[in-house]
Amino acid sequence: MKLVYSAEVAAARRTLKPLVALETSVLAQGLPYPHNLEAAKRCEAAVREEGAVPAPMAVIDGQLHVGLDEAQTLRLSTGQGLMKIGSRDLAIAVARKATGGTTVSATCEMAAAAGIHVFATGGLGGVHRGVEDHMDISQDLPAISRWPVAVVCAGAKSVLDLPRTLELLETLGVPVVGVGTNELPGFYSRETGLFVEHRIDEALEAAEMIRARRDLHQGGMIFALPPPAKTSLKRADVEKHLKAALALAKKKKIEGKAVTPFLLGEMVARTKGKTLVANLALLENNARYAAKIAVAFGWK
Repeated sequence: MKLVYSAEVAAARRTLKPLVALETSVLAQGLPYPHNLEAAKRCEAAVREEGAVPAPMAVIDGQLHVGLDEAQTLRLSTGQGLMKIGSRDLAIAVARKATGGTTVSATCEMAAAAGIHVFATGGLGGVHRGVEDHMDISQDLPAISRWPVAVVCAGAKSVLDLPRTLELLETLGVPVVGVGTNELPGFYSRETGLFVEHRIDEALEAAEMIRARRDLHQGGMIFALPPPAKTSLKRADVEKHLKAALALAKKKKIEGKAVTPFLLGEMVARTKGKTLVANLALLENNARYAAKIAVAFGWK
């Protein structure tokens, strides 16, 4: 895989400074401007404050970029007709010299190719509600099982069927480790009522698990970090608004890749912006913790 490194990432590789991969679908599709740009800047700043270097991934004019400059970040945050690029779309984007933001699956693949062990995102994709009718399951899950990259997230997106998402992760052999908790976080909320078997309380423990997975030649894993308490929402409130948003999506016949952005937008409107505030806070929180893990892991 031919990768183009930014000057900052290239310097980090030369000096063996820890790197944290960041996805850019949240920049290109997940949040409206200027909140998307704010999210990117806050995540990158948090990574640097903890002693690591941010490595946002994207496809720019058909080239696979690891690390972006300001102009490229602005292009992704304001551009029109940008691709939403998962693993299955990477070759298409390269062949067509397209530009777009990478989802969790494509970011995991590119991070693995770049030798980056830790990746921060907001919430995972997974098994969608009503899967028995449409078989809508995100590429994120098999990608994490395949590529040896640890994903720091606030659980899976609340719009999903969380119990089935956890079950599929177990089937795929992907460990889900709670950070300071034995309960799967619910993205906007800190609780879901779903038990996770493994727990850590320190970043060094996470680094040791990543190293053990690598030494065993196994795939990736998930570190589920509850969103900050100050900006999180109550689980019951999230479910109430989500059910209304799902009903509207069904009525409008919104399907496939368009579902999650639509639902996230609806949630912002229905909660009067509270989910947007929560999203920005958890993205920064995840990036900061991922940097702590990356520093603890180093280049060993």
